[in-house]
Amino acid sequence: QAQLVESGGGLVQAGGSLRLSCAVSGRSFSDYGMAWFRQAPGKEREFVSGINANGGDTYYADSVKGRFIISRDNNKSTVLLQMNSLRPQDTALYYCARGRGPYSFSAKSTFNSWGQGTQVTVSS
Repeated sequence: QAQLVESGGGLVQAGGSLRLSCAVSGRSFSDYGMAWFRQAPGKEREFVSGINANGGDTYYADSVKGRFIISRDNNKSTVLLQMNSLRPQDTALYYCARGRGPYSFSAKSTFNSWGQGTQVTVSS
C-alpha cells in the first residue's frame, strides 16, 4: 500500500497562485495514474485533475481548466498541481490519489490510495 503525503496548501488572495506537491512512497510509482481531488465543506469530493502513469496525458475538471497544471516526476515519485488565478470557490481540502492502474480517471472508485489532504483557502 502506498503512502501519499500532500504539502503546499495555505491561504492566498484571489488571483494568486499555489503549488501543491504529493510525495508517494512505495514501489513502482511510475506504473500508476495519479490525480488530485478536492472537497469543500458540505460538498462531495470532486475530481480536479489527473495524469496517467507516463505523464503523457492529463485531464482537468472544467472548473479548473486553463488555470491548473498537473505534472509528475517519476524519478522523485512526486506529483504536482500548479494552481493559478485562484478563486474563492477553489477553497477546499485537496487530496492526492493513486490509481489502480496506469490510467487516470475522474471516478473516486478508480483510486485506492489517498493522502490526508492539504487545505487551500482563497480569500476574496
